[in-house]
Amino acid sequence: MRATGEKILRSASSCVALFLVFFIFAPLPVNAAFDDLSSGNLVVLRNEARSYEHGEGVPKDPVRAASLYCDGARNGDAEAQFSLGWMYANGRGIPHSDEMAAYFFKLAAEKGHVQAQKMLRFVGDKAAPMPECMRNSFADFGYEDVLKGTSPSQQMVLTLVRKLAPEYGVSPRLVMAVIRNESNFEPKAVSPKNAQGLMQLIPETSARFNVKKPFDPEQNIRGGLSYLRWLLAYFEGNVELVVAAYNAGEGAVNRYKGIPPYAETRGYVKRIMSIVKKDEHPFDPGVTTPSPEMPRIRLAKEL
Repeated sequence: MRATGEKILRSASSCVALFLVFFIFAPLPVNAAFDDLSSGNLVVLRNEARSYEHGEGVPKDPVRAASLYCDGARNGDAEAQFSLGWMYANGRGIPHSDEMAAYFFKLAAEKGHVQAQKMLRFVGDKAAPMPECMRNSFADFGYEDVLKGTSPSQQMVLTLVRKLAPEYGVSPRLVMAVIRNESNFEPKAVSPKNAQGLMQLIPETSARFNVKKPFDPEQNIRGGLSYLRWLLAYFEGNVELVVAAYNAGEGAVNRYKGIPPYAETRGYVKRIMSIVKKDEHPFDPGVTTPSPEMPRIRLAKEL
């Protein structure tokens, strides 16, 4: 009887093991919205991409491999970023492009990927603009928790954000969260510090990004998007630092090596992050060079 029980237990354990193997290593669907992936899932995604790149166990399909690599790259996987850069640098089943290679090598190099840093010497520093596959990481058009009502003003803002945000490579949800906290969707809003319009641009920021009419909703949103795009490149996609800089200025973030200790800024960051719910955001490294303080900011965060 005891032997029979042990046999049943062994059989059940085998079934569980087989289930886990299937669950862990089952291929992820291609072009799915790979949001909030764990490091383990990124490894699975990367391995599937490599299988299609080299034809290991599946028909060789470099286009599908590139798509999968880009899903991983978009979610911050330095190995996927390097691998896609390598495909472009060598024309491995996709058109050769040193500029596209430089784009992905730069992303990986900024995360400390040694091989990517070396490859940049061969492909050059001129990076292509952010490719389309890197713009689709935010399936974030559910705004029930961002909008405070259904007024014509809010719907007008939503329509503009949906239209303009992809053009700048910025998450529409991030933009909506900023507008809600900055102006509460009021196009004519003016702060005591003379910040103006929907995204509360101070005159210096309007001049910096060529906003001639800060109370014009489209011009104002374009100015705010330009600033967010710049901050994303400057702080290498770190959403907390970007949001803190939008509120207090990039100089303050550099000076304090992170979120400044201002009550207003810390509360602002907390409110925005509770809506965005993402720590990292894709960015275009060709927009500007990173903050010189980024190595120290990372180090301070690790301590």
